[in-house]
Amino acid sequence: MEERKFPIGIQTFEEIRRERMVYVDKTAHIFRLVHGTKYNFLSRPRRFGKSLLISTLESYFAGRKDLFEGLAIADLEKEWKSYPVLHLDLTGVNYHEPGVLENLLHVALCDWEAVYGKNDEEKALGIRFMGVIRRAFEQNGTPVVLLVDEYEKPILDTIGDEALQEKHQQTLNGFYGGIKKADRYLKFVLLTGVTKIGKMSVFSALNNITDISLMEEYADICGMTEAEIARDFHDDIQIMADVQHKSYDEMHAELKREYNGYHFCEEMTHSVYNPYSLLNALARKKISDYWFETGTPTFLMNLLKKYRPDVRKLAGSMIQRDALMLINSFTANPLPIIYQSGYLTISAYDEEFSEFTLDFPNVEVKEGVLKGLTALVMGDEHTSEFEVSHFVRAVRRGDTDAFFERIDTLLSNVPYEVKLDYEVHFQNFVYLLFSLMGFYTNVEYHTAKGRVDLIVKTDKYIYIMEFKRDSSAQAAMQQIKDKDYAKPFKLDGRKIVLVGANFASDMSALDGVQVEDG
Repeated sequence: MEERKFPIGIQTFEEIRRERMVYVDKTAHIFRLVHGTKYNFLSRPRRFGKSLLISTLESYFAGRKDLFEGLAIADLEKEWKSYPVLHLDLTGVNYHEPGVLENLLHVALCDWEAVYGKNDEEKALGIRFMGVIRRAFEQNGTPVVLLVDEYEKPILDTIGDEALQEKHQQTLNGFYGGIKKADRYLKFVLLTGVTKIGKMSVFSALNNITDISLMEEYADICGMTEAEIARDFHDDIQIMADVQHKSYDEMHAELKREYNGYHFCEEMTHSVYNPYSLLNALARKKISDYWFETGTPTFLMNLLKKYRPDVRKLAGSMIQRDALMLINSFTANPLPIIYQSGYLTISAYDEEFSEFTLDFPNVEVKEGVLKGLTALVMGDEHTSEFEVSHFVRAVRRGDTDAFFERIDTLLSNVPYEVKLDYEVHFQNFVYLLFSLMGFYTNVEYHTAKGRVDLIVKTDKYIYIMEFKRDSSAQAAMQQIKDKDYAKPFKLDGRKIVLVGANFASDMSALDGVQVEDG
């Protein structure tokens, strides 16, 4: 089987088509979009294909019929007109320094003014922008297409620097404000980004903008569905399976566990793969955390650090529909931006209450988030000491003494400031530990007489754990027995181990562990 070229890091539609690289045909979606609403907004996580979508639209509106041969839109589009296209790309720039955003917008305007002319009386960025749109319309006799990639990146990059963030927001408000005044000169507008930021003039000015982010018909406009995997990547998966000495079905299942699971609509009818990770895995013939290894955004870690969400309950969090797609820089709820960044996805929707349930989409993301949270819990300087393999071996062989001895060492190494800042209790710490080890983990497992703090299952053991703070290990063990937490597992066949543990209020160390057979 012939190996193909994968567009790793290439986001230009023309180059992909010219070099005959792999392209998953999304042009039927594009045809529906451009013949639908005039003003549109799409939210998707980073490296999810937004830039390629923008580039594809740019080629389409330039009338490049030759680039679309063999694709769905070639049969759908009959006219292939050419329109002036203004493409503003806010990616690839560090906005942490004052003046960078203004300079980028100035350079973009200068490039457009070199083509469509300049009026020296136009000084403000928004006025210059409106002038460019008007002159492009007048010179071509056709309305203008406006495509903006990552429209809000300067705002997200500066979460934590409120003064600079406010300055960026004022600059963008002034710039985007010109769009409404140029309405009669525009044919189509698409803004992409991670989040829909409240109090941004582009949304208040364009009160008729259509947010397609959660619309079922566009749920898979970015990312890849199972049907597309079967149609476009069967041979590639087989090649990877041969290299990994696995069957096709085994390889496909592993790719699905690692990279599938994203949902972008209420109906849950489309489950999509992360395209960046999938293409990298197929190109390199190896499973790895490609998307997460590109760098966890600083703003996400800052939000987790600032608002200290209950790490055990991130999966299963519930949020109102309206809140899911809208954030303000001053929000006290990090869930929307965690979802919009791709670290959580929709797992259920309650239509009666307009409420979403969120969960980790796949193994790659869950492990990456848990590792990031562990770094926050333990302090970055101690993460290198966090060797999961030692815990795995101890738990697998039933050596609870070795396991808790290592936990005690880790707790004693966590700086006092970290413990104080995050108010981490022991259940969170152990939950992160067991989740990273890949074991079955159930927090606050409900039984007929109460709830267990932690259930951990291996191939030979079932651990039933109860934790106390400033009490005693004996009291924790007595609760396990009094409420008969082991009863649901008596017929399982594996050895049941009861663990009662107490830890000091300052989380400096364990203060007693009692272990018994169940």
